[in-house]
Amino acid sequence: MVIKTIIMLTIFLSPFVILNSGIINSSWILFLLYIISGIGMAGVGMAVGHDAIHGSYSKNKKINKLVSHSFNLIGASAKVWEIQHNVLHHTYPNIDHADDDINTPFFLRFSPNAKKYWIHKFQHIYIWFFYAISTLAWITGKDFIRINRYHNMGFLVKKNEFRNAVFTIIAWKILYYSFALILPLIVVELPWWHIVLAFLSMHLFTGLFISLVFQVAHITPSADFPLPDENGLIASDWSTHQFATTANFSPKSKYFSWFIGGLNYQIEHHLLPLVCHVHYKELSKIVIETAKEHGMPYSSNRTFFEAIKVHAQMIYELGNMEQKLV
Repeated sequence: MVIKTIIMLTIFLSPFVILNSGIINSSWILFLLYIISGIGMAGVGMAVGHDAIHGSYSKNKKINKLVSHSFNLIGASAKVWEIQHNVLHHTYPNIDHADDDINTPFFLRFSPNAKKYWIHKFQHIYIWFFYAISTLAWITGKDFIRINRYHNMGFLVKKNEFRNAVFTIIAWKILYYSFALILPLIVVELPWWHIVLAFLSMHLFTGLFISLVFQVAHITPSADFPLPDENGLIASDWSTHQFATTANFSPKSKYFSWFIGGLNYQIEHHLLPLVCHVHYKELSKIVIETAKEHGMPYSSNRTFFEAIKVHAQMIYELGNMEQKLV
């Protein structure tokens, strides 16, 4: 994990060191450096920061806290992600109004239990654009909107906790914009709009890739979208719910798995979120046998592209099927 952290941070930060040195005078090199940084951004978020925020990077809490700041370094908020992902998503995967990964604007429908609008019949066409701008939303207003909503939900209620969280988000975003956009605009001797377009291209690439990695594991035909009972309780036990709402992909893709932080082993991750992802491949053998022994579903797509294909089919179906009745 230490070696991976150094590699990912190097891929992410090195292009900005070059850009901010002022030696770049070619537009195609400008775009190339931003795209390389985007690859590093994805790696830092999925393979480094994700584990640290879960507390699975190290047995030492201080090290986890330190490394979790890598998530802030790429323009997102570790605190917002901790609540959205660790608490809401991992506790309530695919539960409408509880899993914040499927709580979307009205023009997107990620659950058969969500209200259906006429525009949803076209979401299989336009959803890719919204996936692509997802990290742009993170680095602008999304973190502020969610931190405020989470505060209203009962999170961050200790004295000054909410205020400090907001100030922390602002400070990290100022740092990110400083080295990722403002300094290049000052020192790179190219038209300003070339730099802005290169910056946007980096985020469009990274946003699309990260969104697909996370979404294909849950918004898929094999996944359940259970409804809670009249008391707001989930009918199945916790582990059964994780199996039923999650799918793996690309289990034989060694290097791809290394790069995305083992997120292709989503079932193992949901069952054992406090275990570092470097162990998922070996753990999957035990999980598969245990699933067979207890009659649990274990869904896995052979490749990432196969997972994207069935995800796209699911998005189309969700855009056309009527809302399920409680």
